[in-house]
Amino acid sequence: MKRYSNKWALASLSLSTLMASLGVSIVNVALPTLTEAFSTSFQSVQWVVISYLLSITVIIVSIGKLGDIFGLRRMLMIGVIIYTFASFACGISPTLWGLILARAFQGLGAAILIALTLAFVREAVSDKKTGSAMGMLGTMSAIGTALGPTLGGILIEHFGWRTIFLIMIPLGVLNMFLIYRYLPITKTNTKFEGEKIDWIGTLVLALTLASYTLAMTIGKGSFDWLNAVLLLLTVLGIGIFVYSQANVKFPLIKLSLFRNRNLSTSLIINSFVSTVMMATLVVGPFYLSLALGLNETFVGMVMSVGPIVSALTGIPSGRIVDYFEASKIVKTGLLIMVLGAFALSILPSHYGVLGYIIALSILTPGYQLFQAANNTSVMMDANKDQRGLVSGVLNLSRNLGLITGASVMGALFAFAVGSSDFEIAKAQEISKGMTATFVAAGILMSIALIVSLIKQKKAL
Repeated sequence: MKRYSNKWALASLSLSTLMASLGVSIVNVALPTLTEAFSTSFQSVQWVVISYLLSITVIIVSIGKLGDIFGLRRMLMIGVIIYTFASFACGISPTLWGLILARAFQGLGAAILIALTLAFVREAVSDKKTGSAMGMLGTMSAIGTALGPTLGGILIEHFGWRTIFLIMIPLGVLNMFLIYRYLPITKTNTKFEGEKIDWIGTLVLALTLASYTLAMTIGKGSFDWLNAVLLLLTVLGIGIFVYSQANVKFPLIKLSLFRNRNLSTSLIINSFVSTVMMATLVVGPFYLSLALGLNETFVGMVMSVGPIVSALTGIPSGRIVDYFEASKIVKTGLLIMVLGAFALSILPSHYGVLGYIIALSILTPGYQLFQAANNTSVMMDANKDQRGLVSGVLNLSRNLGLITGASVMGALFAFAVGSSDFEIAKAQEISKGMTATFVAAGILMSIALIVSLIKQKKAL
């Protein structure tokens, strides 16, 4: 197939990445507002974020396979259409649970955008420019993460929370045009047969992830017998899923993929990194608004500082990966993230907003370096006929981390605060929760760095 270097093709992939990342970040700043608008708890409002992530995580591997079967461009167009209509449904939802359901459908569209943009890079640019293109997509992801809080804060304060969803509609319409006009039609090598999609595996994965997430969010900060039962169901679900994947003819995830030590280690580290980054998005708004007393607009502006730094370093990070060994850049990024996570546990409590900004400015460039290097390493090793599947598995690990960040780290924050009703908690209690959460994040990043060093030692 002909290689495409069309800048408009890359623009479409970048816009797809922007939409998916904006879908996460623009909502996080609204969490305190939604708890008040629907008169509900933090644990309930978490599901506005979690339903989106859960939907992405459950379906993303199947989407990668469908992209390989039907063609990347066709599936990408379907994803944009679903995302756009779901955004409209979110914007007009009259109830919290209606919003959560609409967000799940929005996540389905986002799963398609996320999984297939990475797979499409190899069709859109030359091999020598793959790292730079990954850096560009990383930049757009960072821009979406940066733009979301600021744009969301302004929209919520002046026009109401519904506009944070309705603003997605014009972006979706523009992307439909770009995909139709500029993306190349990819060949399909496999004739579609319904039995080639592991629907049972998809359902088991969905139920397992739902059990895991419920176990970490219900109970309003406490852990009782129901949480234990849900965790037990999670373990059982994992066992059933692994067994089914080993015995079905067309598994959702080929277990043989994980015999590749480089891929397996990259997936584990990727999930750890995503856990920490999601913790900043979930915990940050409550700390800034309730401990430091900032309004929605200023909360959004402060939360955007780190991703703005990440956006500025995205393309340079990709170029660094093109010129240096990706494995070395992975470890460099992780080391910077260790420093940034521990900085978030210390600096804000001593220097307030300034300390928060400094810590984020350390953490996010490390994240950008890691993402560019890790994505390049994984996708360059992938066979051509499995790029959609490998991209899906890579994003599965990322979204498992995001769910863990939203649920487990959110639960840790609530536990450290000592109350599920943050509105009545004292500022020092919110600060205590912030410190505890990012001490745990720093430890998690240290483990990721150690795992990466062990991988390199075994490879020598």
